[in-house]
Amino acid sequence: MSTKSNLLKQFRIVLCETSHAGNIGSVARAMKTMGFTNLYLVNPKNFPNKQAQALACGAEDILQKATLVNSIEAALKNVHHVVGFTTRKRELTQPHKNVRELSKQLFNESKNNKIAVIFGNETNGLSNLELQHCKTLGFIDANSKYSSLNLAQAVQIVCHEIRMMSEFPDNNKILKTTNKKYVSYDLQNGFYNHLREILDQIGFLKKIQADRLMTRLRLLFNRTQMEKEEINILRGILSAIQKNLK
Repeated sequence: MSTKSNLLKQFRIVLCETSHAGNIGSVARAMKTMGFTNLYLVNPKNFPNKQAQALACGAEDILQKATLVNSIEAALKNVHHVVGFTTRKRELTQPHKNVRELSKQLFNESKNNKIAVIFGNETNGLSNLELQHCKTLGFIDANSKYSSLNLAQAVQIVCHEIRMMSEFPDNNKILKTTNKKYVSYDLQNGFYNHLREILDQIGFLKKIQADRLMTRLRLLFNRTQMEKEEINILRGILSAIQKNLK
């Protein structure tokens, strides 16, 4: 198996709350043409479905192996870097990068890390709650006067850009300089949940908008690439606080 194929297996495509079964089939076809195989579906409205099978058009194996989950946390289990694609720039947001710039970073990170690329519902895109789980945001630089892409088109463009990074490694300086292994999503999300629990216990969250504060704190820590030992230190501090509170 080629190095490219091995690296592409480090990626999972995550579709959140997909409304139309046909779009899931079209995404499977888009993924397979680009060499991607891992599809995760978070609460799809209608799947499995014959329309999905019909539009997969030769990529039925991707659908058969697709992982169905009932929460975004389950879809991101054992992932190290979470990237969400959205055309809209939000008020409180992570770095928002063009897909070509971002794909260089992602392909390089895939050497040592599992990466989830998430897409939202066809009508509304990623919700603010879903965006909170992302370390980075990406966008496709489409025509500003008409930037509407269907779900499968967006997935195929992103997968193509990542795939192309393997074709020209000598021209990609980022590939040569960055080779880090990130802390897993599970560990980092566990820290966020622990932090929220402590802030709630001391009454801090009652004084302000709790969800907005936690969004800001997630963004703060997401700007760093925390190591496992650093997460353990922070969790140890929180546990000590909790013990003294009792």
